[in-house]
Amino acid sequence: MSSAISMPVETVEPLSKVDSAISGLSSSPTEEKKMGHRRTSSSAPGVYNINDLEKEGKELQIAKETQKLNWKLNTSPGTLDDKEALKKYLTTPPVKKIDLHFPLGLEVTARNLKGVTIKDALDAIHKQFKKKADDELENPVLAGFEWDKEESWTRLIVHQKKEGAAVSSSKKKKNKGDAEE
Repeated sequence: MSSAISMPVETVEPLSKVDSAISGLSSSPTEEKKMGHRRTSSSAPGVYNINDLEKEGKELQIAKETQKLNWKLNTSPGTLDDKEALKKYLTTPPVKKIDLHFPLGLEVTARNLKGVTIKDALDAIHKQFKKKADDELENPVLAGFEWDKEESWTRLIVHQKKEGAAVSSSKKKKNKGDAEE
């Protein structure tokens, strides 16, 4: 019987090791909290949630540059000549996300926690149209965006046109015409 008594004494020691492991785990939830806190700071100061702007009644201004891009919806925004325009905020004040509504009912969302740029909007649109051929699109060129607060505060209406006016080539033609006269 004396040998049976010594057995439980041995099982008590491994239990104390398990207890120390459990107490070691208690520090990990605090690490998780730190990670969660770090995530929230990824939105830049001065960038708004569009729903908050609607509550406050702050009006949006759309970047005028979008009307001059003459960008085809099925081509990559990276092919545009005006790289500086792509870096500008789509709206003033900048927002974290905005819905882009097409007249036929399609809606895409552009997101960027540091503020949606023109490139973010074009990327979201391009994702929907990149597999379409030119002849499949009735109006393949971006004409610009419209914000109609009466219809919906949180989305922009996308305007399209049949073809883009080649800005640089038309100037050249005018210059040639002036030289001939």
